[in-house]
Amino acid sequence: QVQLVESGGGLVQAGGSLRLSCAASGRAFDSYCMGWFRQAPGKEREFVAAISWNGGSTYYANSVKGRFTISRDNAKNTVYLQMNSLKPEDTAVYYCAAADLKSSIVVLTPRHDEYDYWGQGTQVTVSS
Repeated sequence: QVQLVESGGGLVQAGGSLRLSCAASGRAFDSYCMGWFRQAPGKEREFVAAISWNGGSTYYANSVKGRFTISRDNAKNTVYLQMNSLKPEDTAVYYCAAADLKSSIVVLTPRHDEYDYWGQGTQVTVSS
């Protein structure tokens, strides 16, 4: 079992920055692929970014590539999402998630149905 708690959301003006954190508790955090997803009102949950268990591989949605950076600190059981050049369309509830890919041939995934554990979400609002 892994428990995930996001923090760092808030209100920011367009062009600004925020850093989200996701603190994990439970066993073997450093064996999980970690991902960030977001969901805007009236829209489906969408993939934002993912990072492999050791941080060696990352993957981003095209909409955030070059603006967002995912990272992790396994010693602190924490994954981060640095968000720069924020746009109003980035407004959403952001969720972190953990995927157990030990039996898979891939080290990260953008598919939400492959994630086993989810946080409660943190609101990010970008004003124009």
